[in-house]
Amino acid sequence: MKKVICYLNQFFGGVGGEDKADIEPYIVEGVVGPSMAINGALKDAEVTHTIVCGDNFMGSNTEEAVSRIMEMLKGKEFDFFVAGPAFRAGRYGVACGTICKAVQEKLGVPAVTSMNEENPGVEMFKGDVVIFKGGDGAAKMRKDVPKMIGYVNKVLAGEQTLGADAEGYFPRGIRHEIYLEDKRENTAAYRGVQMLLKKIRGEEYKTELVIPKKETVPVADAIKDLGSSVIALVTTGGIVPIANPDRIQSASATRWGRYDISDMDRLDAGKFKTIHAGFDPAAANADPNVIVPVDAMRAYEREGKIGRLHPYFYSTVGTGTTEAEASRMAIEMIPYLKEDGVNGVIVGST
Repeated sequence: MKKVICYLNQFFGGVGGEDKADIEPYIVEGVVGPSMAINGALKDAEVTHTIVCGDNFMGSNTEEAVSRIMEMLKGKEFDFFVAGPAFRAGRYGVACGTICKAVQEKLGVPAVTSMNEENPGVEMFKGDVVIFKGGDGAAKMRKDVPKMIGYVNKVLAGEQTLGADAEGYFPRGIRHEIYLEDKRENTAAYRGVQMLLKKIRGEEYKTELVIPKKETVPVADAIKDLGSSVIALVTTGGIVPIANPDRIQSASATRWGRYDISDMDRLDAGKFKTIHAGFDPAAANADPNVIVPVDAMRAYEREGKIGRLHPYFYSTVGTGTTEAEASRMAIEMIPYLKEDGVNGVIVGST
């Protein structure tokens, strides 16, 4: 009987939600939560252990988390490592990609996970790990698990796998030579001409080398008169009031906040902090102005270098945040900026 070990975050491990996201990694024998479904889909294999780790702990203490999990796996015999499914949960996806890559590189055991295309973990790890195309939420688990475990069953049985498109995982940029039944199609020249003919005829065709489309944002016109302009401060560095009233996530953010600075000459330590999980917060917590430069902008305001500073700053967290979520948050901020006649925005990061 082949052996499989699973990885889950604190939520799917049954520990709790955001309030338990800092939980340290631990391992249990047998199945927990989704690893029950994984175990049920396996053929001639079983889940022997499940590892659970908080998303925040993995994101903020990645080296330590990976090292401790490797120590837990030391001496355990297993044939495959399965993480997730992670759906569209960004921190979870990054954690799954991180630990799968580590298991493959450090232990030489194949690993697989599943994520939605919007998950930042896809772009980060699809070149290193087999990541199946998954749904956007836990309700899709009934479809995601069989696809992922069907592949695991094939590998464990020594069967031939059919590649990314046929199996349903994200292409890894790995190309294999295969012999086609029709000898004419064995040449790239023939296949290229067939694609060209289909394109000329307006027929559907599929290229063998997909070039991803990237949305470009045009450069804004220069501000002609900075001395009479209204300037706003926006940050992806996670600077928030000390209590984080908007509950902005420390990674893979879906929330943002708007904070009044109309009577402030600077952001004071102890009143503001960063909740960003992607960098050492010590400097930002000691002086939040290094991320949101209210002090410098007030000086420019007094010197007449700018007309005035917009009375609010806007904050979210950039690490792991998807382009779709970032775009949505920006669209939600824009009406407030337009209402005050803002001419320019300074985006402070880390």
